[in-house]
Amino acid sequence: MAEIVNLRSFRKQKARAYKESAAEANRLKFGRTKAEKAGAAAEKARAEKHVEGHKRED
Repeated sequence: MAEIVNLRSFRKQKARAYKESAAEANRLKFGRTKAEKAGAAAEKARAEKHVEGHKRED
């Protein structure tokens, strides 16, 4: 005899699994460590300082 399953809970379980896999993909795609963020901010500040140092005054 087949096991009886509640379709509503099965759908919810399937939706949770899908959301979790999508969240994992986003973490890999968009996530950066604190050190990476700090390094990028330092690089941006250095580049801005470099550009400002080469501007001509009118």
